Amino acid sequence: MPPERLVVTGFYRYVRIPMYVAVTALITGQNVLFGSVTVLEYGAIVWAGFFLIVLAYEERALGEQFVDEYQRYRANVQRWLPRITPWRG
Repeated sequence: MPPERLVVTGFYRYVRIPMYVAVTALITGQNVLFGSVTVLEYGAIVWAGFFLIVLAYEERALGEQFVDEYQRYRANVQRWLPRITPWRG
């Protein structure tokens, strides 16, 4: 079921796409731990895929469904870099 309200609780108060940020951070951590160029390349491909999905579909769909609310959220919470303090919008 599609949500009736924009979800801006939990980790969404810090970053707009927390699941994609977490997966990208895990892959980056593996790269640092193992020092593998292959893992680095894999991480770049995964991040690029996430980036395209977010731009091409997710942000557009949310912007159409929750026009004013999503604009305000986008202005206060970044896509990839988490906030230090939670947004209380």
